[in-house]
Amino acid sequence: MTTTTLHKPARSASLLTPLIEWPAASNARAVIFLVIFAFVTFLPGFFQIPPIDRDEARFAQATKQMLETHEFVDIRFQDEVRYKKPVGIYWLQAAAVEAGAMLGIPDARERIWLYRIPSLLGALGAVLLTFWAALAFVPRRAAILAGVMMASCILLGVEARLAKTDAVLLFTCVAAMGAMARLYLADRSGIGPPQARWTEPAIFWTAMAAGILIKGPLIVMFTALTSLALIVADRSARWLKLLRPIPGIVWMLALVLPWFIAILMKSGGSFLQDSVGNDMLAKVASSQEAHGAPPGTYFVLFWATFWPSSILAGLAAPYVWRARREPEVRFLLAWLIPSWLVFEIVVTKLPHYVLPLYPAIAILIARAIAQEELSVRPWLVRGAVWWFVVPLLLTGLGIGASIAISREPGLLVWPLAAATVVIGFFAWRSYRSEGAPRALLRVGMASVLLYATLYGVVIPSMTKAFPAPILARVLQDSGCSNPQAAAVGYQEPSLVFLAGTKTLLTDANSAADFLAPGGCRFAFVDSRFESDFLKHAGAIGLQYTLGPRFDAINISGGRKITIAVYRAGKTP
Repeated sequence: MTTTTLHKPARSASLLTPLIEWPAASNARAVIFLVIFAFVTFLPGFFQIPPIDRDEARFAQATKQMLETHEFVDIRFQDEVRYKKPVGIYWLQAAAVEAGAMLGIPDARERIWLYRIPSLLGALGAVLLTFWAALAFVPRRAAILAGVMMASCILLGVEARLAKTDAVLLFTCVAAMGAMARLYLADRSGIGPPQARWTEPAIFWTAMAAGILIKGPLIVMFTALTSLALIVADRSARWLKLLRPIPGIVWMLALVLPWFIAILMKSGGSFLQDSVGNDMLAKVASSQEAHGAPPGTYFVLFWATFWPSSILAGLAAPYVWRARREPEVRFLLAWLIPSWLVFEIVVTKLPHYVLPLYPAIAILIARAIAQEELSVRPWLVRGAVWWFVVPLLLTGLGIGASIAISREPGLLVWPLAAATVVIGFFAWRSYRSEGAPRALLRVGMASVLLYATLYGVVIPSMTKAFPAPILARVLQDSGCSNPQAAAVGYQEPSLVFLAGTKTLLTDANSAADFLAPGGCRFAFVDSRFESDFLKHAGAIGLQYTLGPRFDAINISGGRKITIAVYRAGKTP
């Protein structure tokens, strides 16, 4: 089969040469380059985007309550237990918020970006660990490209900006798989590490413990399925001894058992029932929260969620098939395929579930590039047009949504969007002349501009899509030292996070009763329930003042809403 070279000399590629040569000179330079590229990619919108309903706001609010109550074992959202995930992410978020408060950041507990710091650092760590893991498979130059693929990945960019578990889970998974890969390849080479060496086993079992505390047994599934696939393929489990399983398991249990014992004693078994029975196992057999989808969904989503590098996955596929018996490729396929098939079979599907498998794909692509084995079949190469199409579609949709929601064209959006589309166009058109490394860096620049456009400008400008900050500002501007609120209709977790833990999510009658004692009390009433509220207010002789009325969009419910503000008592 005809193969392509790593790149061909081209005058248009000269400006990209330093971006390839400088970081490839040493591991330290490579790390500096990847840190800068990752931060430039992840930071747009990180501070500006309000709390996103519903998962992010639930995680942040549960952490906020930990800080308010100083209860760091039990996990609650208002008065309800929240036992779907272990405690790890809440501890990390609490540490970030407390660090922010110690540094003098005002109202630290209400700053959603502080709760996002673990996700940002987890995403950055995952990029660096992808580079580290890739060094076991490819030369440094190609390993850098694997890190660039992860840093520019659409899905990881989303998770880096959300106060959730998935970016941190990815960090732990790449650490565990990178350590496992080194031991497996050392065994297959016949050399093996010195018997006194504990570095890789220590990394592996510590990462396993951290992954369990972040998201339960998922990391165990990834490593166990990878090990099982390799044992079957090799007809040998000898290399597992290098993991030091007995002391490793003891160390892992020493890290995870204290909290699990504490929560079981506190919850009386409710934690296991909710986290394992009602959350994890329920997703296998049924669709949760309308997230069901047929097998094959992740394969379809991959081409968008792993953009811009998903195109190169198609170009690398013929090489991967031919090299499937090589130990390096075999390990990466064992990391990727068994867990991917499990996720395709599971009924409940969310895009981020397969994120811990993306580093394996990035390293496979990097290996194909290093071996100069990317396919040049015309029907595959034409797929590079996706580098132009995605920026064109997403910037167009972003501008359209901004105009439709905020009624403003956003003057800063247009030049950013134009630059994104132009660079994406040149990445597509120059791929065959420049080769994969330069084209990937060029489209990486396009991704930076794309994310700056969407996350840094478009989404923050869509204020109507985020009613909670608007309503919280009503309380802040009330002049009261301790305002209280009740919400009817619009009852998203972001409102609880911003308006206060004691915010009452209730019905129309109870909201009127809530205002009856007077004082600095507010009711936020969705127009669908306003007539019921006013009817009951009249029946109980409620004294109230009608405040402003806001037109907004509930992005979780997918509908337009109008929220009226009522304040207890008559205005003097």
